[in-house]
Amino acid sequence: MSSDKIKNSNEPNEESDESCGDESASFTTNSTTSRSKSPASSTRSKRRGRRSNKSKTKSGAAYKYDSHVKENHGANIFGVAFNTLLGKEEPQVFATAGSNRCTVYECPRKGGLTLLHCYADPDPDEVFYTCAWSYDLKTSAPLLAAAGYRGVIRVIDIEQNEAVGNYIGHGQAINELKFHPHKLQLLLSGSKDHAIRLWNIQSHVCIAIFGGVEGHRDEVLSIDFNMRGDRIVSSGMDHSLKLWCLNTPEFQHKIELSHSFSQEKSTLPFPTITKHFPDFSTRDIHRNYVDCVQWFGNFVLSKSCENAIVCWKPGQLHQSFEQLKPSDSSCTIIAEFEYDECEIWFVRFGFNPWQKVIALGNQQGKVYVWEMDPSDPEGAHMTTLHNPRSVATVRQIAFSRDASVLIYVCDDATVWRWNRRTASAL
Repeated sequence: MSSDKIKNSNEPNEESDESCGDESASFTTNSTTSRSKSPASSTRSKRRGRRSNKSKTKSGAAYKYDSHVKENHGANIFGVAFNTLLGKEEPQVFATAGSNRCTVYECPRKGGLTLLHCYADPDPDEVFYTCAWSYDLKTSAPLLAAAGYRGVIRVIDIEQNEAVGNYIGHGQAINELKFHPHKLQLLLSGSKDHAIRLWNIQSHVCIAIFGGVEGHRDEVLSIDFNMRGDRIVSSGMDHSLKLWCLNTPEFQHKIELSHSFSQEKSTLPFPTITKHFPDFSTRDIHRNYVDCVQWFGNFVLSKSCENAIVCWKPGQLHQSFEQLKPSDSSCTIIAEFEYDECEIWFVRFGFNPWQKVIALGNQQGKVYVWEMDPSDPEGAHMTTLHNPRSVATVRQIAFSRDASVLIYVCDDATVWRWNRRTASAL
């Protein structure tokens, strides 16, 4: 495959958008912030209670450069995600989200990148920011959810190269999508309209809306399920991080109801639940846009435009989640992982599926890799990856199922593959 051209293999089909869910908790904003600029605030100011942690630097890089390609739309590529649902013996497949396209690649064992599919949205003005993988529960066909500027969620059948579900509910752009770790018909979305929504893509309903009275007061930039799938963490432009519990009887009932609900048979819309109050909220970790957040066991990893990823825990170190009260805002900072030249927003780190390696890129095309130990986050070892031809901002990083391949995507429409140096994966 040519390193400078990737052709769209199929013409897009005309599609209609379906509206799902209650609009009552979606909000609008006049914000015109650019994803290529630094937020205008005290980015470098010290946080109260900040705990600095210098990662141990290793002399040898954990990954080595393999190959790269450039997508021919020439625009920013904002998102990348591996399909980690495939079996160990199946090909390593990932998707990118940029311009109005989602492009799917395979990583051959011999190296390089092979183009498999390219989906183009019927709206040429769409800009995809995020994508996430699931599969059809009836046919086992891989499904890719994608969303962005228009605020429309497309669920794409990759093999047929067409959208099989179109969901409208958010009032503005969608910044991130995440599927439930066990119930893969449940899709979470975070939006510029300040709200988070939980969807069932099998029954095509909006189960819940998180936001409102004590929800985010600006764009929701990042969301994540914990490993058990019973808690959500969210972050946004309002500098806050919030936890939302799904293990209450009310939520469990709504989720079960969504599995059997039929819009064709029902005379009433699905009774979407709105949760106005998070179970925990803090603004003590960051003083700027919080554009990436993920669970790390019972800890949380989050980053802002402050050149550091922070590992922290809600409440006191030995306090359980059940002991937290909605009024609590205290948190314990475990460690910080510092890097250079990354002061713009919408730059997201990646984990390997077993959460032993974390990687983040910067504005100079460099990638920082930390090998982590869940029992001792402070003991992480850092290495730096850099190729002289990689000079654009790295927007997001993804690891293959066995962490043997690291992929990152950039503002100059390039996609980069690096391979694990050791013979055995993590």
